[in-house]
Amino acid sequence: CRPPPKPLLVIECPYQDKEEVVLWMNTVGPYHNRQETYKYFSLPFCVGSKKSISHYHETLGEALQGVELEFSGLDIKFKDDVMQTTYCEIDLDKGRRDAFVYAIKNHYWYQMYIDDLPIWGIVGEADENGEDYYLWTYKKLEIGYNGNRIVDVNLTSEGKVKLVPNTKIQMSYSVKWKKSDVKFEDRFDKYLDPSFFQHRIHWFSIFNSFMMVIFLVGLVSMILMRTLRKDYARYSKEEEMDDMDRDLGDEYGWKQVHGDVFRPSSHPLIFSSLIGSGCQIFAVSLIVIVVAMIEDLYTERGSMLSTAIFVYAATSPVNGYFGGSLYARQGGRRWIKQMFIGAFLIPAMVCGTAFFINFIAIYYHASRAIPFGTMVAVCCICFFVILPLNLVGTILGRNLSGQPNFPCRVNAVPRPIPEKKWFMEPAVIVCLGGILPFGSIFIEMYFIFTSFWAYKIYYVYGFMMLVLVILCIVTVCVTIVCTYFLLNAEDYRWQWTSFLSAASTAIYVYMYSFYYYFFKTKMYGLFQTSFYFGYMAVFSTALGIMCGAIGYMGTSAFVRKIYTNVKID
Repeated sequence: CRPPPKPLLVIECPYQDKEEVVLWMNTVGPYHNRQETYKYFSLPFCVGSKKSISHYHETLGEALQGVELEFSGLDIKFKDDVMQTTYCEIDLDKGRRDAFVYAIKNHYWYQMYIDDLPIWGIVGEADENGEDYYLWTYKKLEIGYNGNRIVDVNLTSEGKVKLVPNTKIQMSYSVKWKKSDVKFEDRFDKYLDPSFFQHRIHWFSIFNSFMMVIFLVGLVSMILMRTLRKDYARYSKEEEMDDMDRDLGDEYGWKQVHGDVFRPSSHPLIFSSLIGSGCQIFAVSLIVIVVAMIEDLYTERGSMLSTAIFVYAATSPVNGYFGGSLYARQGGRRWIKQMFIGAFLIPAMVCGTAFFINFIAIYYHASRAIPFGTMVAVCCICFFVILPLNLVGTILGRNLSGQPNFPCRVNAVPRPIPEKKWFMEPAVIVCLGGILPFGSIFIEMYFIFTSFWAYKIYYVYGFMMLVLVILCIVTVCVTIVCTYFLLNAEDYRWQWTSFLSAASTAIYVYMYSFYYYFFKTKMYGLFQTSFYFGYMAVFSTALGIMCGAIGYMGTSAFVRKIYTNVKID
């Protein structure tokens, strides 16, 4: 019952009277598992008599998101009303009836498109006792137009027919055209939910985060202005003592580790690759949010994902520059290996998770299964775009800022680290460091999760930009405070500590995703569970790497600043 494949169709936005309007059938799936979708004709629906093109992918983003557009076969013409007309007949044998019954039991919805406007409808419903099942057989379409453009589409499902084996069910449709005052550029506004995203709790969370920023900036300013000033005064007084008094004095504090604080971090290859990847993720996030604020990306299928992939590939020199320069400053010699690891760290994590989930999607015959051609396209982007651009960035980073220019000389022998209170241990600092950054964003996480895992379209990218700025400020302030106390305890292992304390935000985000899954959704099944926790792990890891890089870069500037202002013999 499926239409044969035909050449691709190019749809013009402006229509002429009586011009063909295509009704695309996209996917069908359970209402509570939004990401678990199947091809519309995987259910035994029948196709209209009009033969034309079959499923295609416009963009890479659509292919990765499982958009499966198939022609409905319905004859619709611009401004041409159609009375209720039977377009096909379903021969309901036992197998087809069982398929429909299963779909109705699991609350299956289907999605269609007319001129890129989405339409949703329900497959059927059961009676109160759950013994009889009914299929909606009549699609009543009401299409609004303004001039020669389609600005509104509504679907009403009628014609409830009981599912009885070995009967024939006639499927029908009608089209009613009506003039509308909606402007073409505003036609997507009806799908948005201002009451949800502009709820006062949203504003309260932003205000609460700003208060946290003010508190932390004040705390860091106090450390920089008061505590450090006292430290400088104490160190200056010690410099005026003679050698005998200095030996008898009680020297302590962050100055004592000046000969080790700029020592290369352990595992510099991995560390520099993570910093480079984090800087690239931050650049991608910033650019994509700005583009989304300027262009309404949510109005086009897959445009957000396509934009993110393009921007990620284009910003690969950022990864190479920061990762390569840091690796060179730390004395690394295997720069080619570092470049490969930095270039493929994030793509390997994302592709590995996607390919694992892809096996489950193939087993379920879901539309989320990524076609082989799309996999090849993604691999080509990695090898022929990301890798060369990363190489360019690495060479620039090594040549422009790869020379070590530390304000203090590094001792040949590492200084022993004295014992300290348990709460000053790096492991404790790492665990506690992510609490405040998570607290500044967790309300926004709820709205982002809901837009992706439920039926809400996220469009308030101004909020997202504010939250990103707040997250950066809070992360830098927290890591600076943690690093100051760590150095004051004469522990110079600040590089990994600053990175991991900021990156631990990801642990709290992933823990929150468990709460969201069990208490805020009604998802079920192996496919949806693996899809949810797999991609939440990717999201949390990428967020953690970004926060870690931001925390390290801010802390590095802080450490360099305080040791530049101290006179050291």
